[in-house]
Amino acid sequence: MTKALRKNIEYVLFDMDGLMIDSEKIYTDVTNEILAKYGKEMTWDIKAGCMGKPEKEAAQYLLSFFPDISLRLEDYLSQRNTLQDLAWPTVPLLPGVRKLVLHLRKHNIPVAVATGSRRRNYEMKTGHLGEVFGCFEGKVICGDDPRSGMRSKPNPDIFLIAAKETLGRDVGPLQGENEEVSLTEAQKIERSKGLVLEDGLPGMQAGKRAGMSVVWVPDVNLLNVDYSGHEKADQMLKSLEEFMPEEWGLPPYDS
Repeated sequence: MTKALRKNIEYVLFDMDGLMIDSEKIYTDVTNEILAKYGKEMTWDIKAGCMGKPEKEAAQYLLSFFPDISLRLEDYLSQRNTLQDLAWPTVPLLPGVRKLVLHLRKHNIPVAVATGSRRRNYEMKTGHLGEVFGCFEGKVICGDDPRSGMRSKPNPDIFLIAAKETLGRDVGPLQGENEEVSLTEAQKIERSKGLVLEDGLPGMQAGKRAGMSVVWVPDVNLLNVDYSGHEKADQMLKSLEEFMPEEWGLPPYDS
């Protein structure tokens, strides 16, 4: 058996877009279809900063790069939502996702989803994928869930809330904008027992800032994006097909 990298992993938190489902291509195609009318395009440098953010915040970030076009935020979101809603019911799972989620479910490993997507979009994206997303039994935190003070990735809030509220882990309080948070040694250990699976840069940073281990499965285009943050993933994979549970002290796949 492969030697475990972190023997104390007890629960797993999944990002969704670009990690579990192939939604990032839809986001890119729809956005560029809209921007093409103005002779503009969303580059991967821009897209990297949008990933993991709630819908409105991501749209504001995107449009900040094109101050010379007459596209209002509300109009962009209206056009984008119309085009995306047609595509969500057909979005496929990414390789390795079904096998991993069903495996963790079989072995009763606590799992949850922590996604920047709006709740309505989560439902549209996953409604046809019940075999996999049903395994989470409603343990899902979305970007627009009504929780006071929840900041978007790269802040760690969504992963800490998912661990605390959906899985009952005592990970301690969230850190405020300009304040230090005091954690007990037990709470620090509880955070370290979590494994975050992410594809986005902000999400990778959020997982590390939460005090958890992070497996990063980036789109190959993200590898060419300048990154100045100090957070580094614990492991980087090309696909979740490469994920080996036993490396993290989790039950191995059946041979």
